Amino acid sequence: MAHPDTTPLPDGSVPIKLLHDRVLVRVDDGDGDRRSTGGILIPATAQVGRRLSWARVVAIGPNVRTIEVGDHVLFDPESHPEVELHGTEYVLLRERDVHALAAARVSDGHSGLYL
Repeated sequence: MAHPDTTPLPDGSVPIKLLHDRVLVRVDDGDGDRRSTGGILIPATAQVGRRLSWARVVAIGPNVRTIEVGDHVLFDPESHPEVELHGTEYVLLRERDVHALAAARVSDGHSGLYL
């Protein structure tokens, strides 16, 4: 049985159909070293408290109401399933698991973030 082609499209979206209120995201590359606002280098191995992560939406289900493919969303990465497609890691969320949304379409004089 041949597997369907899930190769990411040029815009970064993934040609799969999610069900219900599911959102498939690709986590931004934030796993490396980072700098504090004071310029101090914080190594990637440093132990920090629970951190939320930003990710780019690559596919949505038919019942997702406020999120679109290409949006950036803020979520808690601790307890969500991951899937690998063509060597790229993705995280599967439900719309209710998203804490904030950043998108160009909401730039009508506001910050573009919904918390």
